[in-house]
Amino acid sequence: MLDGAHDAPKRLQRRAIPATVPGCVHTDLMAAEELSDPYLDDNEERQHWIGRSTWEYTTTLTAPTADAERIDLVAEGLDTIATVFVNGAPVGVSRNMHRSSRFDVRDAWRSQDVNAVAVRFDSVWDEADRIAELVGGHRGGPYGMPYNMVRKMACNFGWDWGPTLVTAGIWKPLYIHAWSTARLQRVRPLVTIDAEDGIVQVRADVERAGVNAPTELLLRVRIGGQETIVNVGLEHESIDATVRVPDVQRWYPRGYGEQTLYDCEVVLEKLDGSVLDSWERRLGFREVDVDTSTDSDGRTQFTFVVNGERVFARGVNWIPDDCFPTRVTPERYRDRLQQAVDANVDLIRVWGGGLYESDTFYNICDELGILVWQDFLFACAAYPEEEPFRSEVEAEAREVVARLMPHPSLVLWNGNNENNWGLFLWELDIPIGDLSWGEKLYSELLPAVVAEVDPTRAYWVSSPWSGSSDLPPNDPNHGNVHIWDVWNGRDYTAYREYTPPFVSEFGWQAPPNWSTLRRAVSDYPLTPESPGVAHHQKAKGGNGNLMRGLAFHFPEPASTEDWHHLTQINQARALTVGIEHWRANWPRTAGTIVWQLNDCWPVASWAVIDGDGKKKPAWHALRRAYEDRLVTIQDTPEGLEIVVINQDSTAWDVTLTQRASSFDGQSGETFSDVITVPRRSVVRLPAKVELDDPRSQVLIAEAGEHRALWFAEEDTELQYQPNPISASFAPVADGYEVVITARSLARDVVFHADRIDPHAEVDDAGFTMLAGETKKLHVRSPAMWPQNALTAAGVLATVNDAVIVARGASADLEPVIS
Repeated sequence: MLDGAHDAPKRLQRRAIPATVPGCVHTDLMAAEELSDPYLDDNEERQHWIGRSTWEYTTTLTAPTADAERIDLVAEGLDTIATVFVNGAPVGVSRNMHRSSRFDVRDAWRSQDVNAVAVRFDSVWDEADRIAELVGGHRGGPYGMPYNMVRKMACNFGWDWGPTLVTAGIWKPLYIHAWSTARLQRVRPLVTIDAEDGIVQVRADVERAGVNAPTELLLRVRIGGQETIVNVGLEHESIDATVRVPDVQRWYPRGYGEQTLYDCEVVLEKLDGSVLDSWERRLGFREVDVDTSTDSDGRTQFTFVVNGERVFARGVNWIPDDCFPTRVTPERYRDRLQQAVDANVDLIRVWGGGLYESDTFYNICDELGILVWQDFLFACAAYPEEEPFRSEVEAEAREVVARLMPHPSLVLWNGNNENNWGLFLWELDIPIGDLSWGEKLYSELLPAVVAEVDPTRAYWVSSPWSGSSDLPPNDPNHGNVHIWDVWNGRDYTAYREYTPPFVSEFGWQAPPNWSTLRRAVSDYPLTPESPGVAHHQKAKGGNGNLMRGLAFHFPEPASTEDWHHLTQINQARALTVGIEHWRANWPRTAGTIVWQLNDCWPVASWAVIDGDGKKKPAWHALRRAYEDRLVTIQDTPEGLEIVVINQDSTAWDVTLTQRASSFDGQSGETFSDVITVPRRSVVRLPAKVELDDPRSQVLIAEAGEHRALWFAEEDTELQYQPNPISASFAPVADGYEVVITARSLARDVVFHADRIDPHAEVDDAGFTMLAGETKKLHVRSPAMWPQNALTAAGVLATVNDAVIVARGASADLEPVIS
C-alpha cells in the first residue's frame, strides 16, 4: 500500500506483501494473514479502507527475444484505475476493469537486462469524483455508491445480496508479448447457415509491426475439413475469408438436440508458410432469433427461436460466483453450471451488475447446451453519456462482443439491467435533473456496436423492456418483465395474477443452508435477529419480508431451526407457484428466469445455490418445476384446472388420474382419462374431483410418474397429524441411505443432512409424501454419523411439525432405527 485511507492499518504503509497474479489486494492480504476473511461475521465492515487506498504491484521481467520488432506489455484485466510503469517510465493507463490493455514498451525496455514493471492502482472513489466533475455531476443509484461513474464490477460496491468489498489488483494475466512482422489483432467469426451448409465469414484485423513488414501475407481458415486461403495486402488492415461447410450438424440447446461444435483455426502466415499468429475457437452452427412481433392480442412477444423452434426458456440469473473473481476456477464454473443443468435449466442470464465472465464459462455453456443471455454491464442506476465515459464504454463493448461472438450458446445482447425502468419508478438517491442518464448508450451506441461487430445476434434495450419507448419499460403485457412487487409486499400466490410474454426476473428469499450459515456466523445464540445473521441479510427489510411471507401460510416459528426450515420451504413454494403458472400459460408466456442461481458469499438471498455452493430446497423445487414433463393444478376464474405440460421432443400419451385423499390415506372419488399431449405443448382439463373436507384432504393429479397436489386451505387451517414420518439410515459406499416412511401425509419434508455433517449432500428435498409411502434418500457424506443422528433438532423437518408445535402439541419423532 502506497497511500491508505484514514482507517488503513499503519503497519501496511509502503510495506511489501507477496502478491499472486491474477488476484487482488484482498486475496493477497488474506494469504499474508493480514486480513480476516470478510465473509465471516461482520469483518467486512472493517475493510472498506482497501478500496480507498493506493496500491502498487511490482515485479521484474527478463528480456524477450532480442530481434523482436515489437515488445508489448499485455494486461488482460486491470482492476481498475491503473498506471503502468516500465523501468520507472509510465507506459500507459487503464480505467476499465472490463477491457484489456496493450502497451508498446519498446522505448522503455532494456533488451539485455532485467526490467522493472510496476502497476499502480489509485482509488476508484477518487476516480468517480473526477469523472463526475467532467460529466456534470454524480448520478443516482439505489445504494448511494458511485459504481456508475467507473467501469468496474458494480456489485463490488455492495448489493441487496452482496458485501461492499471494493477490490483492486491485476485480476487477469499480465505478460510480455514480443512479436515481429504482423499479428492478429482481432478475429470475428460470423456464423450463419445456408440451407444445409454452414457459413463462417472470418473478419480478421491485422496489426503490423512496422514499415519493414512484407507486402503480402496469407490468412488461412480451417473448419469442418474445409479450408480457405486469402492474400493480405499491405493496404489491408482487415480482411474477410469465408468457408462453406457442407451438411453441418447444428448446435442445439439442451433438450432440443445435440451440442455439436467444430474446431476453427485462423492462421496468419508469411508467403513462405511460416506462422506469425494463430487463433483457435470452437464454433457451433445454429440459427437464433428473438421473436418480438405483435401477437393477435396486440402484445409484444418475447420468445427465443432456435433453429426454427420456439423455446420456453427455463432460466436462471447469474451473478459473479465470488466477490473475488480469480477464486472462481474452471472446476467451480463447471460445478455451478452443471448444477444449473441438473435443475433442468436451459438458459442463463449473465446479469449487468457483474462481469463478462471468462471464456471458460461460455465454453462450458456451449458444451452443456445452456443458452446465454448477456447483459452489458450497467445496472440499477443512471450512467453518464459524455466523454471520457462514452469512449470507454464503446471500446469495452467492441472488445467483449468480438470476444464472445464465437460462442453458439450466446443468443442475446441486453443493454442494461433495470436502468430504463428505474429512471421512471425509483427515487434515485441523487436526482439527476437534466443530466444524461444513459439512454444514448442503450438506444444508440450499444446497438450500433452489436450491429457492426456481431450482426448475427439480437440486441434488446433493457431488462425489463416493453419493446418501445412509447410504453412503460415494465409493462406486463409487452416484452419482458421483472416481478418484484410480490416479494416486496405480497404473498407469492400473487404471481398467478401475471401472464406476461416473458419473466426475466422474479424470486423469493431464504437463508443459506444451515452449515453455510453456521460457518459464516458465530453468534450464540443464533437467531434470525442476532447480529451476524442480520449482517448476512443485505436486503433492506429482508428479514421482515421473510417473516411477512411466512405469515400468509404458517404459524410463527417456534425456534431458529423452524424459522430456517420454513423460510427455505417458502422460497421453494414461491418459485414453484410462479414457474408452474407461467409454464401452464405457454405459449402466451415464453420463459422464466429465476432470480437467482448462485451467491457470491454466505448470505440470505434469492439464490437456490448458497454461497458455499450447496443446494437449497428451492433448487430441488426448481428441478421439479423445470422438468420436461410436468403436471400442475391451477386455480383459474373458471375453477381448478389440471394442466399437463410436455416440453419434450415427442408426444406424451399418458393416463391422467384425479383423486382425493385424506391425510391418513383414505381415498375419495377417482377419475381417469387417457390423453395425448403433443410435443412442446400444454393440455388443460377441468378438475373433476371436489374435496369433501378441504381441511383434511388433498386433491391429487397423476400422469405417469408425475404428480401434482392441491391444498384448498392454508397450512394453519389444515388438520395435519402429529408425528407423520419415521426414518432410519444405513451406511452405503459414499455415505448413507435414509429411508423415510409416511404414517400420514407429510408436507414439505427436508432432511437437513448438513446439520449432521457440514459436507453432506442429499439428493432430494422439499417433497410431500402421502400416507403409507416410503422414500429413499441418498446422502453423500464422509462423516461417521451417531446412532441418534436423525433425532437432532431440525435435522428431519416437515411443515407438519411447525403447525403441530404451534398448536401446543409435541412433534417429536419416534425412536429411529439405526
